[in-house]
Amino acid sequence: MTIHRVLVCGNLAEDGLSILCQTPNIALDVQPELKEDELAELIAPYHALIVRSDTRPTAKVIAAADNLKVIGRAGTGVDNIDVEAATKRGIVVMNTPGGNSVTTAEHTFALLMATARHIAQGTMSLKNGRWERKKLIGVELSGKTLGVVGIGRIGSLVAQRAAAFGMHTIGYDPYLTREAAAKLGIELVALDTLFARADFITLHVPLTDETRHIINAEAFHKMKRGVRLINCARGGLVDETALAAALQDGTVAAAALDVFEEEPPPPDHPLLALPNLTCTPHLGASTTEAQVSVAVSIARQIVDFLETGAIFGAVNAPSVSAEIMAELRPYVDLGIKLGMFQGQAFGSHVRRLVIEYSGKVADLDVRPITQAILVGLLSGTSNRVNFVNAALIAEERGIVVSETKNRVAKDFASLIALWAETDQGESDVAGAIFRESDLRIVRVNGFPIEAIPKGHILLCANRDQPGVLGRICSTLGDGGVNIARLYLGRKEIGGTAISLIQVDSPVPDEVMARLHEIPAVLKARCIHL
Repeated sequence: MTIHRVLVCGNLAEDGLSILCQTPNIALDVQPELKEDELAELIAPYHALIVRSDTRPTAKVIAAADNLKVIGRAGTGVDNIDVEAATKRGIVVMNTPGGNSVTTAEHTFALLMATARHIAQGTMSLKNGRWERKKLIGVELSGKTLGVVGIGRIGSLVAQRAAAFGMHTIGYDPYLTREAAAKLGIELVALDTLFARADFITLHVPLTDETRHIINAEAFHKMKRGVRLINCARGGLVDETALAAALQDGTVAAAALDVFEEEPPPPDHPLLALPNLTCTPHLGASTTEAQVSVAVSIARQIVDFLETGAIFGAVNAPSVSAEIMAELRPYVDLGIKLGMFQGQAFGSHVRRLVIEYSGKVADLDVRPITQAILVGLLSGTSNRVNFVNAALIAEERGIVVSETKNRVAKDFASLIALWAETDQGESDVAGAIFRESDLRIVRVNGFPIEAIPKGHILLCANRDQPGVLGRICSTLGDGGVNIARLYLGRKEIGGTAISLIQVDSPVPDEVMARLHEIPAVLKARCIHL
C-alpha cells in the first residue's frame, strides 16, 4: 500500500484532521504556521501540504518540494501560495471556495450595516462615557444602491441579502453575462458606472495584478460623494493611502475593512486613527461553522486526489470527479498516445496544434483530454510535464492550442484528431476507441490505417512498389528485430504508402541506417508508446 505523507500547517478544525487520520494510507504531521525557511527545510518528503492564510508556500518552498503533488488551502484565497511556481512543477493547488461563502457574506453585510449606522463608533463613544446621538446619525439601506465588484459566490450572496433590505444592486464582473446577472437580481454595469451610481460599494474579487488597487485615488474621484466602502475580500484591492485621504475629505463617508495590505497593520497605520473607519482582524471566515466546513472540504479533497486522482476545487487544473474521470479515462489514454505519436513521428517543435473532437466525445468535458494530448506531445522534452503544467509549458514554448467540437460522428462513434504545424511542416494523426478501452490510431497524415498504439513502432513511408515492404521486413529480420504486428495504409495504387510495424525491441541505429538506404523508403522513424 502506497503511503502518502501529508503536512498540515496551522490550526485545522478537528473534523478535518480526523478524516486525514482515519485514512489508512495517509501519514499525517501537524505543525504550527511556519516561516518560509522552516517550511522549505521540512517539505521535501511530503506528498500533500494543507495551509491556512498565514503559511506561504513560496517559490523557494516549492523548489524544495521534491515529492509534493498537491497544496490545499483551507479557505478561498490562494494569494499566499505561489500558484505559478506550483503549476510549473506540476503541483495541483486546491482551495475550498464554497466553504466560507455564507460566513464571509454575512460578515460583509454586518460591516455594511455598521458603516450605515455607526455601530462601532457608537459603542466606543458610549464606553468612553459619551452620549452622542445627534453626532452619530446614520442612513437607511432601503432604497439605496449597492455596488458589488465581483459577482461570484460571495458577491451574489451579499446581493441576496441586500434585496431583503430593499436595496437595488448593481454589479461589475467582466466574466458574467447580463442575463446571468439578471437572474441573480443584479444590474450589470461598467466599473465606472458602478462608481458613479453606488451609495455602498463592496469588493469580492481575488487579488491579482489586474485587481491590485482597483480602488485608488482615480476611482474615488469617480464615486458619489458620501459613498460607503466595504472590503472583506483581500488586502491590496484598496489603495489605503488614497482611502485615508478620501475618508478625511468626505469623499467616502465611512469605510469598513476586514483585510489590509499588511496584516496585522502597524499600530501607527493612518487608517486606524480615523473615526469613520470600522475594521476587524480578518474575521470574514471566522465562524465555527466555516472553520469546520473548510477543514472537512479540504481534507476530503486531498484524500480523494491522493487515492483516486479526482480533482475538486483546483485553481490550476480542471476539476474532475472520480466518476467522470472513469468515463474519460479511455479518451485520456488515447490522447496521451496521440500526443506522443505526434511528437515522436513529426517533431514536438509545434507552432500550432488544433484538436478536433467528433462524435460522442464532443459531448464530454474535453479539458482533461486536451491536457493529456499536451502531456504526450511534450513528454519527450520535459520529465516534469503532467496534467497540471502541460498547458503552461505549451504556452511557454509558443504553441498555440485550439479545440473544435463536432457532434456529428466522422466514420467512428468518437474520433480525436490532431493537426499540427511544426518545424518540419504540417502533419495530422487521429485515433478512435473500439469496444471500451481498445485504442486505435486510425489516420496518419491523411492515410487511413488501423494500429494499436502500444510498444515499439516503426513508422515507414515508401513508394507503393512491389517488394518494398519485403525489403523493409527483411532488413529488420537481418538486424535481429522481431516483428509483432504489421499495419498498412495507402491512398491509391502506385502512390505513397505507409506502414506501422510493431516490433518487440527498439530498432538499432545501424538497422535504421540500412532502412534509409532502401531507394523506395521515403521516411523511417522509431516511436515508443
